[in-house]
Amino acid sequence: MSPQDYKPFDPGLPPGRARALPWITVMAGSLVTILPAIATFPVLPPFGLLMLLAWRLLARFALRPWAAAPLGAFDDLASGQPLGSAVLLWSATFLAIELIEQRLVFRDFWQDWLIAAGGIAFCLVMGRLIAVPLGAQVDTVLVAQIVMTIMLFPLAARTVAWIDRKRGREAA
Repeated sequence: MSPQDYKPFDPGLPPGRARALPWITVMAGSLVTILPAIATFPVLPPFGLLMLLAWRLLARFALRPWAAAPLGAFDDLASGQPLGSAVLLWSATFLAIELIEQRLVFRDFWQDWLIAAGGIAFCLVMGRLIAVPLGAQVDTVLVAQIVMTIMLFPLAARTVAWIDRKRGREAA
């Protein structure tokens, strides 16, 4: 960080905008699925889920515990998944993270990455069971999507950390 970037008395964003920024970034991540993309191997990661997990794990109080339900409903509407699947799965993931946080007093990035990997795998596997018939041969694509999404978590965490630093801590 250069001396020009360090501004200890910079007020940051107004509190209303600072509180809305995590919601906006998760919804923007969910809207990535509506962009037209041509792929030979369809493994587009769920960016909304990535951003939600990154906000929850890096800036705990940026999103309230109930925020997973409306953000999941928005993701269901944007992605075309069965209505209520992301609401259920994202809320269950938030509850599991809350239980893990009660047990772990201190965490580092590797533990956050492991927690996010479990949440990603849970949401994608359960979403597959909800949305796709059991006879469909999508398991190899699902594993590739899970691995790609887990590998993209550090990028999402870095983006969230940058946004959180820019929005100011006093609104959290």
